[in-house]
Amino acid sequence: MLSYIAAFASVAGMIATRGAELQVTVGGPGILEFNPQSVTANPGDIVTFSFHQENHTVTQSTFQNPCQALDGGFDSGFVPVADNDAGPFPAAQFTVADTNPVWVFCRQTGHCEQGMVFAINPGDQFSAFQAAAMGLNSINSSSTSNSNSSDVASSTAAASQSSAAASVVTVTATVTAPASSSSASSASSAPSSSAQASPPPPAATSMSADHQVVVGGPNKLVFDPANITANIGDTITFQFMQKNHTATQSSFADPCVSLSESSTNGEIGFDSGFMPVSDNATSFPTFTIQINDTSPIWAFCRQTNPTSHCGAGMVFSVNAVEGGPNNFAAFQATAIQLNGTNSTTSVSSDNGSSGPQVDYARSVVAAITVVLSFVIV
Repeated sequence: MLSYIAAFASVAGMIATRGAELQVTVGGPGILEFNPQSVTANPGDIVTFSFHQENHTVTQSTFQNPCQALDGGFDSGFVPVADNDAGPFPAAQFTVADTNPVWVFCRQTGHCEQGMVFAINPGDQFSAFQAAAMGLNSINSSSTSNSNSSDVASSTAAASQSSAAASVVTVTATVTAPASSSSASSASSAPSSSAQASPPPPAATSMSADHQVVVGGPNKLVFDPANITANIGDTITFQFMQKNHTATQSSFADPCVSLSESSTNGEIGFDSGFMPVSDNATSFPTFTIQINDTSPIWAFCRQTNPTSHCGAGMVFSVNAVEGGPNNFAAFQATAIQLNGTNSTTSVSSDNGSSGPQVDYARSVVAAITVVLSFVIV
C-alpha cells in the first residue's frame, strides 16, 4: 500500500522552520487507541499519525464535546488498513501552530466512546477529556464509516464561512485496479482476495507528468480541461475554485453516481469530498490521483444544491476512447440526459453549508495518500 502523506498547517501563519517530529500510532489489530494518547509539542513541531489495522480517523474535536467534530477543524477522513497489511502504513501529519490544547478523536462508530481519543498539549486535562468521551452516548458521535464525508464537508464549510483564511487542502489518492478490471472501474479495485493479491501499482518515473484540472470557479460548473489523456505514473491534480464541488469517481453507465455506490462487486472509487471555497479565497484546495492503468476513468461533481452539477454536464474523464461509443461526449450527454436523477449522493450547499454526504466503504484495497492543510479555529 502506498502511504498517505498528510500535512495540516495554518494558512494564517505558516511555520518557517521545521520542528521536532512526534510519532503517534492509530489503532492496530484489536486496538482502539492512539499510542501515545497525548503529546507535548512546540509551535512548528509535526505530529505524524500512522494508521494501522482497521478503519480509523484523526478528527479534531473540543474538550466539551470529545466525540463531535469541530467545525472548521482538521479531519483525516477514514483510513482503512487491511488486517494483512504489513506496511508501510498510511500517515497523516499535523503541524502544531501554537501551544494551545488540540483535542482529537476517532469518529468510527463507538471508538471515541471506548476512549479512542488523543490530545496535543492537554496539560492535566487529558484524563477528564477521555472520561467525558467514554461517558457520551454513541448518538453524539458526529459520523460513522457509512457517512464519513459529512463531517469533512461541514467542518470545511464552516471554515470557508469564517473570518479565517480559506482552508488549503491537498489530497493524494492512489487507486489500483486488477488487470481484469473493466473500463468502468479502471481506477479502483474490489475488496476481494484476488484483488488483495494484485501486484503493486507501477511506480511513477522521472518522465511522469502532472495534469492540472481546474474545478469550478465563479459561475462555472466545469472541469477544465474536462477530458485528458494520461500515462501510467502520471498524476492529475484537481484544483477547486469558488463554490463547493467534488471530484468523485463514477462509471460510464452511471455518470452521476459514485462508483462506490453503483458498483455491484464492491469496487471503491476515489472521492475528494466537498471542497467549499469562498468567493474571496486566495488559496485553493487540491486533490491528486495517480494513474496506475490506462483504462478510462470517469468522474463528476456530486453537488446537488440548488441543482445537480453533474446534470449540468460537470463531468470529467481520463483516457476516454474517443473513437468508440464510450467517449467523453457520450458520457457527458448521459449525465445531462439523466440530469443527475440517478445520483444517490446528497448535498453540501454552494455557499458552504452541508447536508448528508455519500457513503464510503469501510474497507479498501486501494492505497490512498492524503495531504491536508487546515486552518485551526
